[in-house]
Amino acid sequence: MNYRHAYHAGNHADVLKHAVLALVFQHLKKKDKPLAFLDAHGGTGRYDLMGVEAGKTGEWQDGVGKMADPFTDDVEALLAPWRAALAAENPFGGLRYYPGSPVLAAQGLRVGDRILVNELHPEDAAALRREVGPDRRVKTSVLDAAQAVKSLLPFKERRGVVLIDPPYEQKDETDQAFTMLAEGHRRFATGVFMLWYPVKGLTFAETLVARARALNLPAMLQVELRVREAFDGGGLAGSGLIIVNPPWQIDEELRRLVPALARRLGLGDWGRGAVEWLVPAR
Repeated sequence: MNYRHAYHAGNHADVLKHAVLALVFQHLKKKDKPLAFLDAHGGTGRYDLMGVEAGKTGEWQDGVGKMADPFTDDVEALLAPWRAALAAENPFGGLRYYPGSPVLAAQGLRVGDRILVNELHPEDAAALRREVGPDRRVKTSVLDAAQAVKSLLPFKERRGVVLIDPPYEQKDETDQAFTMLAEGHRRFATGVFMLWYPVKGLTFAETLVARARALNLPAMLQVELRVREAFDGGGLAGSGLIIVNPPWQIDEELRRLVPALARRLGLGDWGRGAVEWLVPAR
């Protein structure tokens, strides 16, 4: 509950998470049917990269700060939904405001879609309500994330995305994340679930991915971006997503996108991007 994402907004982990999330929305909007989005750890929704918090860490400079130059046309086509949300937050050009996933969803989803955003931290929850309050599609809640997943699923729309991205600062957060993933899938088996995880220390990511594989949920895809070598005490070396029920053929798109991000965001000559099926689609 003490975690404040404003210190980390726009870093390399955000670039990966939000570029993939925007692409997932793009796929789901191909069908002319309403969908819903649940963000279990919503944060404040919008972040000032020139603000005090972002200025203390400067993490965005090695993330979104490196993304100004264009990639090849095929990669830019995959980044287009994320870039559109970023441009909407900075209408006069430049880069000052970074859209978190609630604002990204508000920018990318349609009039008939629904957005459910949960945030437990009281100050961030209040800021979130100020940011998204005028949008009637958005409903906010101040719950424990596990309770939010349990009480808000399944969606009446029968289509949608659930994002689970705890900070993993407390000892029990990994267990809670897997409880949310398993319980959420049990309640809403047709939904797209995205579980974010950090790459830190020597074995944290590997252990987490092994636990995800052991759940044996159908159609489970791993997407991972490492910007430097991981070692104990070395902080955040990368991040990844476990995607359950990913949209059709998005794996092939991510095999083009993620290595390109790794080359751009990797420190020095170090950068690794991987996309792998943990459990193939049945």
